[in-house]
Amino acid sequence: MEQIPTIIIIAGPTAVGKTNFAISVARHFNTEIISADSRQCYRELKIGVARPSDEELMLVKHHFIASHSITEELNAGSFEKYALDKATELFQKNPIVVMVGGTGLYIKSFCEGIDPMPEVPELVRKQVIEGYETKGLIWLQKELQQKDPDFWKISTEQQNPQRLMRALEVLNATGQSILVYRTRKKISRPFRVIKIGLELPKEILRKRIDDRVDQMIESGLLEEVKSLVPYKNFNALQTVGYKELFAFIDGETSLEQAIVQIKTNTRQYAKRQMTWFTKDPEIRWMSPDPQNLAAILSESI
Repeated sequence: MEQIPTIIIIAGPTAVGKTNFAISVARHFNTEIISADSRQCYRELKIGVARPSDEELMLVKHHFIASHSITEELNAGSFEKYALDKATELFQKNPIVVMVGGTGLYIKSFCEGIDPMPEVPELVRKQVIEGYETKGLIWLQKELQQKDPDFWKISTEQQNPQRLMRALEVLNATGQSILVYRTRKKISRPFRVIKIGLELPKEILRKRIDDRVDQMIESGLLEEVKSLVPYKNFNALQTVGYKELFAFIDGETSLEQAIVQIKTNTRQYAKRQMTWFTKDPEIRWMSPDPQNLAAILSESI
C-alpha cells in the first residue's frame, strides 16, 4: 500500500528547541528538512538568527537555509512557492518531509495558500511612507496599536517597518484590517499535514532566551552586525538582535543596554509567536522532550 505524502511541521516560539527536535524526526525517517524561518534563509545572517550549526546541517539536509541574499525581498508568497516546489521534489525520494520554523505566516501560506491583498492607491502608500520617514517607527507602531489592535496583538514583526507600513496601507485604503484578507478558504494540498507545537513553561523559555542571547554575544554577534552596517536599512535586518546592536554602533545606547533590549524584544517576539500558533486548532502541543517523539513517529507511519 502506497504511503500518503506527509509533511510533519514542527512549530513553536524561538529558543524552544525546534531544530534539535526536527533533526531527530528527520533522521528517523531518513528525510530532509524545509525551514520555515523568514530570517535563517539569508546567507549573510548566521549568529543573530540562530541558524542551525554546520554540524546540525551535516546531520540532515536543510532547505531554505542560507539560500537567499538580504538584498532579495522575500515574503510569504515567495516562501509558499519555494516550499511547495521543494516538497514536491522531496516527495519523489521519501513520502515524509519535515518542516520546522517559527514564522507562522510562512507555515500558514504553505498549508493553506496566501491571501490576495487589495490594491492600495499610490497616494495612500506615499502618505504612509512619508509618515514613517518623518515621524519614525514609534509613530508607525502607535498608529497600528490604536487603529488595528487585533493585528497588533498577533503581529510577530512589530519592529519591522516594511511589514507595519503594509498593514497601515491596507487599513487606510480599505478601512479594514489586513487580517480580513488573511481569512479566505483554505486551499486543499495534495499531501497530509501533521502539526506539532513545542512549548515550555514561561520561566524555562525565558532563561533559554537569555542564555542564548549571551551565547550569541560570546560567539561574535557584534562583529556580525558590524559587517552588515552597509545593509542596515534592508528589510531583512529589521530584526531582533540586529537593530538593537545597530543602535549601539550608532551611539544611541550602551552595549549592556542593547543586550538587555535584545533579551526583552526576543521574549516579546516569542510571546507573539505563541499567540499566533495557539489560534491554530490543528497543532498538537508538547514539550521538546525526546520521549514525545514516539507519538509523532507512530502517527506518521
